[in-house]
Amino acid sequence: MDFYYAPPSGPCRAVLMAAKTLGIELNKKQLNLLEGEQLKPEFVKINPQHTVPTIVDNGFTLWESRAILVYLAQKYGKDDSLYPKDLQKQAVVNQRLYFDSGVLMKSFADYYYPQLRLKQPADPEKYKKVEEAFAFLNTFLEGQLYVTGDKLTIADISLLASVSTFEAVEFKISEYPNVAKWYANAQKVVSGWTENWEALQQAIAIFKQLK
Repeated sequence: MDFYYAPPSGPCRAVLMAAKTLGIELNKKQLNLLEGEQLKPEFVKINPQHTVPTIVDNGFTLWESRAILVYLAQKYGKDDSLYPKDLQKQAVVNQRLYFDSGVLMKSFADYYYPQLRLKQPADPEKYKKVEEAFAFLNTFLEGQLYVTGDKLTIADISLLASVSTFEAVEFKISEYPNVAKWYANAQKVVSGWTENWEALQQAIAIFKQLK
């Protein structure tokens, strides 16, 4: 399976960890986004949106990390633990994935990117959205060790990539005890955490350069 990615990217790191968990061998094709390699005609032909991560699995092309996670879990999972077949359990996993994309990581992009990319001053109102997102996640994790209940799912893997990205900008995860407990456990139980952490160092280096 061809895997087009950029190591600093949280969504790319989520797919890396999911593939590791599922025992999928990836043919890694790294793209340097800062140099515009994602805009080369040969990649745009594969993915018109020219985004990473992108997979090509026996001729089937897919992008958007959370869609990829669902696909990989359904096709390559030995059972349905990572993405349950039960509709209600599956719906909760989907909700957490949408929360990760539309709330948690949106708050990251809205607050941190203007500072890092445009050198704009921090916006306190946008920081409140970051805090609100973590407060929601902290509530989801009340009384449970995984974000959808008592078992690891692809929602944990996606959120692990995202929360570790917040650690890269020194956000105080410790102020949210349920999140901190989940985060410490997820690092132990999710395959590929070491690779995620190593790739995250590239993100940290980029953030430092942009400051």
